[in-house]
Amino acid sequence: MFSATSLSGSKAEQYAQLAEQARALLHGEHDRIANAANLSALVYHALERLNWVGFYFFDGTELVVGPFQGLPACVRIPLDRGVCGAAASRRETQRVEDVHAFPGHIACDAASRSELVVPLVRGGELVGVFDLDSPDPARFDVTDQEGLETIARIYVEALP
Repeated sequence: MFSATSLSGSKAEQYAQLAEQARALLHGEHDRIANAANLSALVYHALERLNWVGFYFFDGTELVVGPFQGLPACVRIPLDRGVCGAAASRRETQRVEDVHAFPGHIACDAASRSELVVPLVRGGELVGVFDLDSPDPARFDVTDQEGLETIARIYVEALP
């Protein structure tokens, strides 16, 4: 049975511990919805100062909300809109210190001030994005980005 433990040490050490927990949580499971649900909950409860953590899946046309933790979210996001759309269309992580200064930002939760979105790509194909929002400006730094890109990789590696 899986058991989440409190993170300790430096931020990089905490992300290494979180990655270990993510691997253990997803071990042997390949269902994308189950894994997205569990990872959303794990990350939401492990990291501080977040108000939304979740997944959007690419349906061939746009991003559609998947499992998440936080307030209800936008259901569909075009690839040419918002931070999630930018991450998906560019296939590059987007780390935004002030979402209100981001062209085309979609305000699903007015409390969100900063955002980090990691594209999920498998075999060159877009699967979706892993999205984290914070009510704090400039919440995410390069260590957060690297740690969350690792969590996203663990998710993609568990896909069938």
